[in-house]
Amino acid sequence: MSKILVAAALVILVLGLADARAQVARIEYHPFTSVTLKDAELLTGKNGQPVTLAGELRIPRAGTEKLPAVIFLHGVSGVGGSGWMPDEWSRELNGLGIATFTVDSLSGRGITTAADLGWLFMIVDAYRALDLLAKHPRIDPSRIALMGFSRGGGAAMYAAMRRFQKTYAPEANQQFAAYIPFYPNCVTSYREADDVSEKPIRIHHGTADDNGPIGPCKAYMERLANLGRDARLIEYAGAKHVFDAPFFRKAVVRATDSYTRRCQLAEGEDGQIINRETQRAFSMKDACVEKGGTLEYDEAASTKARAAVREFLTSTFSMK
Repeated sequence: MSKILVAAALVILVLGLADARAQVARIEYHPFTSVTLKDAELLTGKNGQPVTLAGELRIPRAGTEKLPAVIFLHGVSGVGGSGWMPDEWSRELNGLGIATFTVDSLSGRGITTAADLGWLFMIVDAYRALDLLAKHPRIDPSRIALMGFSRGGGAAMYAAMRRFQKTYAPEANQQFAAYIPFYPNCVTSYREADDVSEKPIRIHHGTADDNGPIGPCKAYMERLANLGRDARLIEYAGAKHVFDAPFFRKAVVRATDSYTRRCQLAEGEDGQIINRETQRAFSMKDACVEKGGTLEYDEAASTKARAAVREFLTSTFSMK
C-alpha cells in the first residue's frame, strides 16, 4: 500500500473491474485511523499514538444489497511480505459473495515488520477496520468476520477476548461475527484469556508447524470448549507454517530466525511477559528460544482448509 495514498487519505473507487485474480465488481482503498501500541501498552490499556492506515476492500458483485465481509490480518512481514498475498483467499471468498478487506498494518506506520511492535497491536487495527466496514453502505455490520495469518492469526484469535473488545472496540457492543486464525502462536497465556466472545472461533493449524506449535493452541481451544464457548481447532496432519500459501511450493527454511516454540510465557504485572521456566521477564535471548523454522505450502491441507472455511462462513453468515 503506497504511503502517499495513506497520507493523502484517498478513497480510490475502481468501477467495473474484471480482475482475473479476484473476479470482483469493485475495489476500494480506504484509509482509517488506528493507534500504535507496543504489547505492554496494549495489555495495560494505554492510549497510543494515532496513525492513518489503509486497507483494500473487494466487493464481489454490483448492486445495493448488504454483503457479509471478512477482514484479513497479514503476517509479520505485511501484505506481500515473505510471499503472503491476500489474492487466493479473496478470490475464494469473493466467489461466495463475501467481501474482503485486507488491512495493511505496516506501511502507514513506516515499518516493514510487525516484530518492531509485538504480537498484539493488530487487534486495535482489526477493531478500527470493523468500525469502518460497519458503516459501509454495501456491508452488513452484523456479518463481519476476522481472519488472520501467522502473527495476524494471533491477533485474530486474541481479538475475541472481551478484555480487548471492551478497551479497543469503537463501541462496547461492536464485535466480529466469527474469528478465523490460521497458524497462530499460542505459547503466551494472557490474563482473562478464557473470557471470550460467544461468537465462533476456528483455528486452522498444521501438526508439523515449527514456527508456532499446534499444542498450546489445541489446549486453549479445548479449554474454551469446556467452558461452553464455540471454539475449535482444525488440524492438518503433516502441514507446516503457511501451508495455504502457494508461494511456498518449494519449502523455505529460515535457519537464522528466532522462534519461541519451546517457550512457556505468561502475562505478568504491568503488561510484562514472564518466562515461566525462569520466572523472570522474557527475552529473545532466553534459552527456550530456538533458531530455524520452515515455511511450506501443502496442497492437500490448503484444499481442505479452504473447503472448511467456505462451509463455516456459509453457515455462519446464513448464506444460501
